[in-house]
Amino acid sequence: MSGHSKWSNIKNKKGKADAQRGAIFTKLGREIAIAVRNGGPDPAGNSRLKDVIAKAKAANMPNDNINRSIQKASGSVEADNFEEIRYEGYGAAGVAVIVNVLTDNRNRTAGDVRHIFDKFGGNLGTTGCVSFMFEEKGTIIVSREDFPDEDQVILDSLEAGAEDVSGEDEVYEIVTASADYYDVKDALEAKGYTFLDASIGMVPNTWTTVSDEETQAKLDRMIELLEDHEDIKEVFHNYDSGKDDET
Repeated sequence: MSGHSKWSNIKNKKGKADAQRGAIFTKLGREIAIAVRNGGPDPAGNSRLKDVIAKAKAANMPNDNINRSIQKASGSVEADNFEEIRYEGYGAAGVAVIVNVLTDNRNRTAGDVRHIFDKFGGNLGTTGCVSFMFEEKGTIIVSREDFPDEDQVILDSLEAGAEDVSGEDEVYEIVTASADYYDVKDALEAKGYTFLDASIGMVPNTWTTVSDEETQAKLDRMIELLEDHEDIKEVFHNYDSGKDDET
């Protein structure tokens, strides 16, 4: 699972996210605004908003902040200023990278993304140049401490319609087809499961293993800067360092 685990990526970024909580909350506020704009302010009838709220809570965003973001989006045209854009390209060593952004200035963001790719030996490509290497999947992460019976978790997940379940030291990662994600999530919630993280995202079909330390450093820094950019919501890639997921 080296380099492949979604949970390892979340865990590795947690300390940094704690130190940059204000920036994280700003990004989440934008996501909430877009979700409200597209589906209304009631999470019971807006699955996307429900997922963003869960993501915000996992990032320790206070309920007051979440509610204020929803209320602000409900009575404001601010969300209309933001658009969702996907950029695709290659990092060093031909690593495929997808960048999803929420921006109120397309030209600024495109220039920044291109600069980051170029600076670390990559290049921004055209729409579709790498997305064919990925599939959209749902990923649900459950704490092993909260649900220690692995056989039961696997059984419940597969009965709910999951495609695969993998166990790590701390968590189970439950993978679903994107079309089945909400059904699986709702079925597990009905059985009392709680989630450390749950979302739909791009999962690579193949991985590019990079063993050269200098190239690894370039890729690590490029991905870090992309993830830290205020306009960038998500970064997906098929980079595998070959290192164990221990940090």
